[in-house]
Amino acid sequence: GADRLDALDPGALALNASASRELGAPAQVTLQTPQGQGHWRVRGHLAAPGAPLAVMDIAGAQAAFGAVGRLSAIDVRLVAGADREQVIQSLGLGDFAAQGVYVDTPGEAAQRSSMLSRAYRVNLMALALVALFTGTFLVFSVFSLSVARRLPELALLGVLGLTPAERLRLVLLDALVLGLLGSGLGLALGASLAVLALRVIGADLGGGYFPGGAATLHFNAWAAAAYGLLGVAAACAGAWLPAQAARRIAPAQTLKSGSGAWAPAARHNRWGPRALVLGTALCFAPPVNGLPLGAYAAIALLLTGGMACMPQVLTGLLWLAPRPRSALLLLAVERARHQRQAAAIAVAGVVASLSLAVALTVMVGSFRSAIIEWLDVLLPADLYVRTAGQNSGAGAARNSQDNANDLGGSAALPAAVISAAAEQPGVRRVEAQRVVLLQWDATHPAVALIARPLNDPAAALPLAGPLLPPAADGTPAVYLSEAMALLYGLAPGARLALPLPTAGAGRANVYVRGLWRDYARQFGAIALDQGDYVRLSGDNRVDTLALWLAPGADVAGLQAQLRRRAGEPAGASGTALEFTSPGDIRALSLRLFDRSFAVTYWLQAVAIAIGLFGIAASFSAQVLARRKEFGVLAHLGLTPRQLLGLVAAEGAVWTAAGALLGLALGIAVSAVLVKVVNPQSFHWTMPLHLPALELACLTVAVVVAASATAWLTARGQRSRRTAQGVKDDW
Repeated sequence: GADRLDALDPGALALNASASRELGAPAQVTLQTPQGQGHWRVRGHLAAPGAPLAVMDIAGAQAAFGAVGRLSAIDVRLVAGADREQVIQSLGLGDFAAQGVYVDTPGEAAQRSSMLSRAYRVNLMALALVALFTGTFLVFSVFSLSVARRLPELALLGVLGLTPAERLRLVLLDALVLGLLGSGLGLALGASLAVLALRVIGADLGGGYFPGGAATLHFNAWAAAAYGLLGVAAACAGAWLPAQAARRIAPAQTLKSGSGAWAPAARHNRWGPRALVLGTALCFAPPVNGLPLGAYAAIALLLTGGMACMPQVLTGLLWLAPRPRSALLLLAVERARHQRQAAAIAVAGVVASLSLAVALTVMVGSFRSAIIEWLDVLLPADLYVRTAGQNSGAGAARNSQDNANDLGGSAALPAAVISAAAEQPGVRRVEAQRVVLLQWDATHPAVALIARPLNDPAAALPLAGPLLPPAADGTPAVYLSEAMALLYGLAPGARLALPLPTAGAGRANVYVRGLWRDYARQFGAIALDQGDYVRLSGDNRVDTLALWLAPGADVAGLQAQLRRRAGEPAGASGTALEFTSPGDIRALSLRLFDRSFAVTYWLQAVAIAIGLFGIAASFSAQVLARRKEFGVLAHLGLTPRQLLGLVAAEGAVWTAAGALLGLALGIAVSAVLVKVVNPQSFHWTMPLHLPALELACLTVAVVVAASATAWLTARGQRSRRTAQGVKDDW
């Protein structure tokens, strides 16, 4: 329904469905320009999907945004059969390389977009695999209980001719069938939860990392089949040791007594220390294609090796513990001492779940405390002013990664606002900042160039190491983020040819004076003194103003005056400029952080629930297998209440030892996550922060819950026919 010449009208533009929906299907759109606000009529709609998009005639855009004679990209479509490499060579772009001109293919653009979220996706997948790992212990506990309950049945089958190998295959076949059913249900439930998560919190779990356009569910049948097979493998792995116990029973003796030894034999005491040593060595492995595969393998080996060392750990702890005076506690301690393997099996789920919970708690706490300290350094002013619509959180430039060489005018503050800010009453000091994006490497996402006053870089930047002295020849100094240094193999003292964003500026020789921490830009940032930037590039535009205010300053009046200077009519809704305080930015950043990591808290809760369920199943199996023992103890004078107290004491002793081991393993895994996975995945470092009180409360809560679970399990499984237990032993 639009006029055929509307596409050439410099005062008209077209919106896609996403932009029209977010703006409320307007007839007119107001945009920020270097000269102030501009108004465009909406004359058409675009079929382009995805993020909000507006399209207008290029000549009108150049005039409105101060970029007459400048282009950011030229799209070239080749004729059928053309040789792409030959065409690229014929363009002769080598003469323009100094100005940052490069060839970009659709494949490279897709690769850069994928790299933005790859580390995020891989780490979520690793967490999912750890959840599957803890689920294996749930299967193990349930099948241990199943074997304990089915001992008479298995013994009868053995007497009737079922061989030990066939009993082993019978239990594994049960695990295979249940694994297939469980994996099928898990895939269906997972897809349903994915749909719900996309609708409620988004593909980035509400963190705001990948804005623009609604994500849709992408179901890959081959990947689903692979995950289903992993679920089946986890079920079979969890049932392997109980199946071995079913294979080793003595059919005649078990059929006579109705119970028997259900716990697998101890044969892997040497494997645990070797796994710990190998896991420690893998922590120093370099990343593979940018992924910390060695670190993930190290985490798996540390967890499994640590749990394999549970009998030795229990022996050492009991040797250090004083001899108890209570008869019941003495029985519990001595049984734990002589039944180390059974104790290790009973608390394996608690060790796995607690270590995961501790690791995630320490990792998230370390990251959060590092971000708070980082924001305190980067936000020293009292008020920040920028054009409305820019991201005011920690990732102020990460949302424009694909616009490395845009026309450059839309984000700049009007000159009238900049000049007026320093003249306002109550303003003690003003600092300007400019952020532009540079395509440093065509195969990587863009790098942010941050121009701000850096007279004292040690105070203005969160440095990640010592500063070198300024260059003797006066070469301008730059400061690289850790991600920039890691991705491109750079270090302090290096000399760089910095591509500048303005037309004809070419490249400037700069000197790397130091490194700094930047938790907002995963693929690199370069900090440059604003004076040097203006001198080298000729670009004096400003994105953000930092204002230091005098005590008692009229903030509302200041904001109103700057809005008028921006060209906003009096009485308007106030959308020309955006004003934020450091507290607002900090609160927004931490809110996004907490929403992003909310999934880890749910994962902790699920892991601990799995561990407690494993305790219940393990102690149920123990009570069934120990009917004769309880009968003897009852005839020796122990009351039912004392028998329950004995089981609860055993649960407390065993789970306390398991909790200490889980705490140690969790801290070790968190060190790998913080010191190895984060630098190799996201290219930044942070100090390890151990929240002692939170970890102590978590450990004590798990021990208390596990002991209560053991007591409740024994209470539900105890037999009233204690005499029958003694008779079975005759």
